[in-house]
Amino acid sequence: MNRGQVLLVDDDPVIRQSTTLWLQMAGFGVIACDRAREALTHLNEHFPGVVVSDVRMPEMDGLQFMQEARAIIPELPVILITGHGDVDMAIGAMRDGAYDFIEKPFVPERLVETINRACEKRLLVLENLRLQQDLASRSGIDAKIIGISPAIQKLRRDILKYAALNTNVIIYGETGSGKELVAQCLHEFSPRSERNFVPINCGAIPENLIETELFGHEAGAFTGAAKKRTGKFQHADGGTLLLDEIESMSASLQVKILRSLQEGVIEPLGSNKQVPVDLRIVAASKADLSVEENFRQDLYYRLNVSCLYLSPLRERIEDIPLLFEYYARQAATQHGRDLRRITRQDLSNLQQYAWPGNVRELKNIAVRYALDDMLPVADLIYPETAIEPLSNQRLESALPLAAQVANFEYKVICDALQQHKGNIKAVMEMLDLPRRTLNQKMVKYQIDRSQFIDSAGE
Repeated sequence: MNRGQVLLVDDDPVIRQSTTLWLQMAGFGVIACDRAREALTHLNEHFPGVVVSDVRMPEMDGLQFMQEARAIIPELPVILITGHGDVDMAIGAMRDGAYDFIEKPFVPERLVETINRACEKRLLVLENLRLQQDLASRSGIDAKIIGISPAIQKLRRDILKYAALNTNVIIYGETGSGKELVAQCLHEFSPRSERNFVPINCGAIPENLIETELFGHEAGAFTGAAKKRTGKFQHADGGTLLLDEIESMSASLQVKILRSLQEGVIEPLGSNKQVPVDLRIVAASKADLSVEENFRQDLYYRLNVSCLYLSPLRERIEDIPLLFEYYARQAATQHGRDLRRITRQDLSNLQQYAWPGNVRELKNIAVRYALDDMLPVADLIYPETAIEPLSNQRLESALPLAAQVANFEYKVICDALQQHKGNIKAVMEMLDLPRRTLNQKMVKYQIDRSQFIDSAGE
């Protein structure tokens, strides 16, 4: 198993050879170099690993090498190997972008642990870069219906097929699964795209108003009808009308819609004149209309020329990282913010969650993530377990004691890192913790120090 790639730089042949052997036994691929200049030739933006470099080297020392390496790959994790007298210098190097430093003589297990975390960070950066490039390269329907799952790939093909047929379509899907977006795509990629796309939510309009919303009315048709109003059917003439939540429509209104579809005309309230309309109906429903007790079967058969089924998000978890990246980046750009890095723990939480609200819920979480500099995804998805300020923390919390203690430790460490701008030595002094203990807790709680350094503009 290859746990990641390590570019090892050390001019001491004994240390270089023994470290190489140890890392290979731990499952890492190793490129070993005795000079920094040689090591630089192995770096490019797609380099999939991390750098481990001695500080004291001839020609070019580890600090200069780190600067040149990060000029090639700005987010490259660089781990410095230092002598005891170089610790203060190494701490300064961390402020300049070093991932971590290990003091000589080092414990091999400690080095492996640090490299493993650094490799995970590097692979996550590459994954985020791949997602960004994927989104940027999309065009046409690929830019509208985002995802890589087989279900989404089939959906895109079906949309293009049915869009060209100009037939009525029923879209089935759970709440928040994107039925209106699919209807928009059916319109946009159809011969009707130059005319209006008109959506109406049948369940959101009171019964006494929906008929005039759909068919319009003449002035004086009823009390309060001061002037003539054009209905949605007429407004969508030549284009597409989306009837969302059509299963909530009353039986009497179903009859009128069926007649309009059969005859191609509408009759506004208060008028004896029939108005011809040419439009495509797209119906959207959470329920199966073929067995819905209150839905007219003759209207169902009129609409059921083509069908599209939208899979819930929980059944296509491979689409979640791409969708989350898309909506989070969109929100960050809209509000002029830099998007913080999505961690592996964040991605794991996203893909383990059931998403009862589907893509709509994911979009809301992504927007909140983009606008909040601190909260991890888990606290956004499960707000009832989020860490609260001590002043209003509820003692009667249902969380186990261990979970409450963990939440408290997490917040204290994050606050200290924020206060000292990622300075590990200052955090150790403030919390009276040895470095090993602090490292263990940061690993346990998935705390990435670089987020606090970046937030300080360093």
